[in-house]
Amino acid sequence: MKFVGRFGRAFIYGRLKPISEKFIPEALAVSGHSREETLTFEDPEIVMGNFANWITETCKDRPIFISDNNGFDWMFICWYFHHFIGTNPFGFSSQNLGSLYKGIEKDTFKTFKHLRRTKHTHNPVDDAKGNAEALLTMKAKHGLKIKL
Repeated sequence: MKFVGRFGRAFIYGRLKPISEKFIPEALAVSGHSREETLTFEDPEIVMGNFANWITETCKDRPIFISDNNGFDWMFICWYFHHFIGTNPFGFSSQNLGSLYKGIEKDTFKTFKHLRRTKHTHNPVDDAKGNAEALLTMKAKHGLKIKL
């Protein structure tokens, strides 16, 4: 599993070694890594500890987890933090980027994805950049109130 955290212009990137023998080959294929490659990734406890430290050092206010796929991203981040660190720096809530945009537009059928400049490739760095670009556009052009 891979993740990217973004705050302002600062990014953190982590690659976690699998914690079980169970995996879905189709989901793994999206990552661009083989199972053998993922077995060489770092221990999740170390990566999640580094991520928690980065959040504490980088974010002076309450950190907010914002994702375009909360059903997957939040479930993973929340569980890994609690399992490996014993706490989640984000607390117990998250925000969905698509829902923010739907609220701004007052239309549940609208999508924010056209606000991305960086192509959504399923590489966590590209996807985080594209989502950050969309969030910055919502702030600049649509009046979204958010501290960055």
